[in-house]
Amino acid sequence: MSGGEKILVVDDTPLNVKLLADRLSAVGYDIATATSGEEALEKVKQWQPDLVLLDVIMPGMNGYEVCRKIRNDIGNGILPVIMITALDPEEERVKGLDAGADDFLTKPVNVAELEARVRSLLRVKDLYDKIQTQAAELEEWNAKLETRVQSQVAQMEQLARLKRFLSPQVADLIVSSGDESVLDSHRSQIAALFCDLRGFTHFSETAEPEDVIAVLQTYHEEMGRLIHEYEGTIDHRAGDGIMAIFNDPLPCDDPTLRAVRLATALRERMAGLLPEWRNLGHELGFGVGVSTGYATIGLVGFEGRFDYCANGSVVNLAARLSDEALDGQVLISQRVFNAVTDHVEVDEIGELSLKGFSQPVRVFDVTSLKE
Repeated sequence: MSGGEKILVVDDTPLNVKLLADRLSAVGYDIATATSGEEALEKVKQWQPDLVLLDVIMPGMNGYEVCRKIRNDIGNGILPVIMITALDPEEERVKGLDAGADDFLTKPVNVAELEARVRSLLRVKDLYDKIQTQAAELEEWNAKLETRVQSQVAQMEQLARLKRFLSPQVADLIVSSGDESVLDSHRSQIAALFCDLRGFTHFSETAEPEDVIAVLQTYHEEMGRLIHEYEGTIDHRAGDGIMAIFNDPLPCDDPTLRAVRLATALRERMAGLLPEWRNLGHELGFGVGVSTGYATIGLVGFEGRFDYCANGSVVNLAARLSDEALDGQVLISQRVFNAVTDHVEVDEIGELSLKGFSQPVRVFDVTSLKE
């Protein structure tokens, strides 16, 4: 039995039409009929059959002309056409194939042969239709995949750009949310940390350039890893100077204490690196400054190169404290000390006159963290 495929029977003789239609309908096909070439073409267009049984000899437009017009429509390129004739089968077969027919039957039609040829051609069309459907689905999937890949590439580029100054966790969060508005210029209360190497200027003037680059590479790798571990935002890196801020662009718990803890972690890591460098003849030290207060923060730069920067006295104070720090010192301001006093052991340095500050600044050196 068929699956209800649609067959158009075309013949100018009503009796022939009825015999073919009744037989095919009896085995489950959906049948439509036409008695002229013009009517047949219109029904092919409107009804979209799965197969056409087409008589050759008809008044007006004959079967060959109808078949050629069917084939001229690109949408009917695979539509099976079986031509039926009572004329010389060999001669008519050549003409039919040349016109675009798929198969040929001679009158009187053998019913069993008719059904077999119809089934065979419908199987071919069904396979073709499935391939076309799969091809369309594949094209749709490829389009979706291309869109997804483009989106992921854009996200990766965005993530790579953000990771230049944000911790991986924060960068991932911004990318996943799709909202970079947190990077717009704004005012925020932050904790600022500035660190650099003692004796670096003399070292860079006297050491081989390869040695300077090797030291800087190791230094920035180790410091950057710890800054990311403590979820700090890298404000900038210039030579041996590194600045990180906390509580922006995303808020964090107790940013001032986190900055101080990072400072002591940096000092501890440098305590392992400095002896190695000194063994190589590189007389270097390390100092840190930490401050807290309000800053104006946002992206600064030009197309293709933006940095996330904080500006304000809180930033300048962290840098000046770092400048004053001796090797191994973590210098903090009075406000920082007030915020972390229950968590640190300190030595009071006293009041220092710092460049850019009209009044002396009370300074403390964090010697250790309390358990």
